[in-house]
Amino acid sequence: MNTYKDLIEQTFDFPTKEFKVENNELHFNGVNMMEIIETYGTPLKLSYLPKISESIQNAKTYFKNAMEQHDYKGNYTYCYCTKSSHFSFVLNEALKNDIHIETSSTFDIPLIRSLYAQGKITKDTFIICNGFKRELYKQYISELLNEGFVNCVPILDNLTEIDYYLEHVKVPFQVGIRIAADEEPKFGFYTSRLGVRYNDIIQLYEDKIKDNPNVSLKMLHFFINSGIRDTAYYWSELTRFIQKYVDLKKISPTLDSMDIGGGWPIKTNVFFDYDYQYMAEQIVKNIKWMCGKNNTEEPNIFTEFGSYTVGESGAVLYSVLEEKLQNDKELWYIIDGSFITQLPDSWGLNQKYIMLAVNNWDEGYQNINLGGLTCDSMDYYNSEAHQYNLYLPKPENKVQYLGFFHTGAYQESLGGYGGIQHCLIPAPKHVLIEKDEDGNISHRLFADDQTEESMLKTLGY
Repeated sequence: MNTYKDLIEQTFDFPTKEFKVENNELHFNGVNMMEIIETYGTPLKLSYLPKISESIQNAKTYFKNAMEQHDYKGNYTYCYCTKSSHFSFVLNEALKNDIHIETSSTFDIPLIRSLYAQGKITKDTFIICNGFKRELYKQYISELLNEGFVNCVPILDNLTEIDYYLEHVKVPFQVGIRIAADEEPKFGFYTSRLGVRYNDIIQLYEDKIKDNPNVSLKMLHFFINSGIRDTAYYWSELTRFIQKYVDLKKISPTLDSMDIGGGWPIKTNVFFDYDYQYMAEQIVKNIKWMCGKNNTEEPNIFTEFGSYTVGESGAVLYSVLEEKLQNDKELWYIIDGSFITQLPDSWGLNQKYIMLAVNNWDEGYQNINLGGLTCDSMDYYNSEAHQYNLYLPKPENKVQYLGFFHTGAYQESLGGYGGIQHCLIPAPKHVLIEKDEDGNISHRLFADDQTEESMLKTLGY
């Protein structure tokens, strides 16, 4: 009999750095998932916090190597974009690694104040303020600037945003300008709704920044929706962006930094082959070459990695409640959770994650569909990134557990963590896993299952 373990080892180069099987039970980053399930039950979400620091340190190494290889004169700054996961345990872990922060909306600023009050950041920490800003967001940014947060840099998203800062900020301050990049050809719009048009940037600088002694231009900001990928589209847009930086630098001596945004991908399948070091080297090489060609001083490089920082730290574990054969060949495993509410990207964007059985690796396997608990026909998961089928063990008189891995970015906030979810499916418990300097693993409960009382209160009952 071919077992589930045979299937996985024949299909993938398995075990991997992150996954291995001992006694027919899955280990994730050295942590036995069955032990976690036996302690806390399912459904549950978990965050393996050491992975956050590992990802940050890897990125810093990639850019350090690239800059040394190409004798690059600027420096590199790693920012974490909070929208990927605002949780305190994520920020606390990330900030152990001498990083800086990118914000995207109003209530990020009280979060910044909390981190400062705890001594997690200083007034020298870079706070890159992105997004279209309503008045309260601009007010909070202005207050930070007036209080001496010297590296708080509002990134201008339109032609009038700077007017508020010029009126309300009473100390010298820096700004950046976000470029409205062209979207990938398959996107619904030609140009991003975010940022300032290429043709308006020089005029914006000359009209409102150049001759004002209170404000200086620090940064040009670039982000495209597809992320940083080795495609003709990405390299073409990056080249166009660097050229605009070069043109702007000629008239703006204070401009010294280039923010190339975020978008390094994470492993959402076991066949992942993205070469981070190569991409860092090509980015640095392109910037250096174009600046040299135009006799322009090489800029400092900022990145804003969100999913890359936190994505691979997360997992969701479920148990199979029941098998249902709905016709001659469509077999369903009904799980004790919901894809719509707990992994909303899998439903809204057809995002695939690494899905593996947690136990029963010595059993045979079968082709199945996974169904969630909501009364919605779209609450299902039926294929993987590398194939249009899904396989799990077919145990005899045993409970089957399974896990989705690298789910740590966006899913809690998109799923309405702590609020009301589809069909009143409760948010699952959340477990944090840590490792001390001696390599000892510990875990603790961050939040228990959402209760009916909290839902009824939110609903006004």
